[in-house]
Amino acid sequence: MKPIRTALIGCGKVGGLHAAALTGLHESVLVAVCDPNPGRAEAFASRYGGRPFREVPQLIRESGAEALFICTPHPLHAESAVLAAQAGIHVMIEKPMAANLADCDAMLRAARRSGVTLGVMSQRRFYEPVLRMKAAIDAGKIGRPALGLFLMFSWRDQAYYESDPWRGKWATEGGGVLVNQSPHQLDLLRWFMGDVDEISGRWSNLNHPYIEVDDTAVATLKFKNGGLGSIVTSLSQKPGLFTKVHIHGSNGASIGVETDRGATFIAGVSKIAEPPLNDLWTIPGEEHLLAEFQAADRARFQAVDPIAHYHALQIRDFLQAIRDGRPPLVSGEDARAVVEIFSAIYQSNKTKNNVTLPLQVK
Repeated sequence: MKPIRTALIGCGKVGGLHAAALTGLHESVLVAVCDPNPGRAEAFASRYGGRPFREVPQLIRESGAEALFICTPHPLHAESAVLAAQAGIHVMIEKPMAANLADCDAMLRAARRSGVTLGVMSQRRFYEPVLRMKAAIDAGKIGRPALGLFLMFSWRDQAYYESDPWRGKWATEGGGVLVNQSPHQLDLLRWFMGDVDEISGRWSNLNHPYIEVDDTAVATLKFKNGGLGSIVTSLSQKPGLFTKVHIHGSNGASIGVETDRGATFIAGVSKIAEPPLNDLWTIPGEEHLLAEFQAADRARFQAVDPIAHYHALQIRDFLQAIRDGRPPLVSGEDARAVVEIFSAIYQSNKTKNNVTLPLQVK
């Protein structure tokens, strides 16, 4: 099958992860890269291939790209995504989809009008212990998902926020731990539990006085299936401890995944040191399988580069979805739901009231 002509915007740290996948998959040929810093675009092109561009409109006009991968800071996603979709180019966006729902809706409208595929990175859905949980839930092994918990106790230091000028500011990052570090697990929580009906939340900055945004947030959720949920997410634990998503079922069975041990990895800076593992599995008759799951996942972890591997799995799924005419595993609508969750937590903190979903978009 002829490879899809791909292009990439944003030649920074996470852009390198996407480019490595796009140059390593037979479904892709990387034809163009773009960055407002021409020197960085040229260096990136020298490493990964493709023609370097400084401006997105020129890339769209001249590169012949069929799919565009957007790796810029999240408040900048919408403008490039809309331009690409209007030109009939499929779009994959690095998480989060955007910093606000208006930008999400602009991208979704443009994609629907042009009939292009729109996807957003959430590669932790492709972790084997995560897929194992989803299969168990879909098979009814825990009854109805009744209680879902997302816990993250991680760490970011001052050097992290100073590494890119857009980090840690409302205007250029759009938020803090909720917007940047939590979308993966917010996506998993919703994937397992279903749509959210109501949220009450609060956020704070506990020990990062040099940033404007939240380093810690908590929330309670009511899901449309009647289930309940809890979120505690923080970058204030030094050293980082763990990140987990646990689901408890109506039949009393519980399943869980530790997606990250210690502090969550930083794209282009740090590695994933330990494998994602199921850390909880009490499905009747399957309790003994937990050790087997963990052994298999540890062995697999040693055989791959986990950062590159799971990015490549999702990017392959997106490219195959284009060819097959089907939605990708993580769609634009899925990613919008994550933005709605963290937007509702910010709104609840501001009004000091419960917030009912869907939110009214201004």
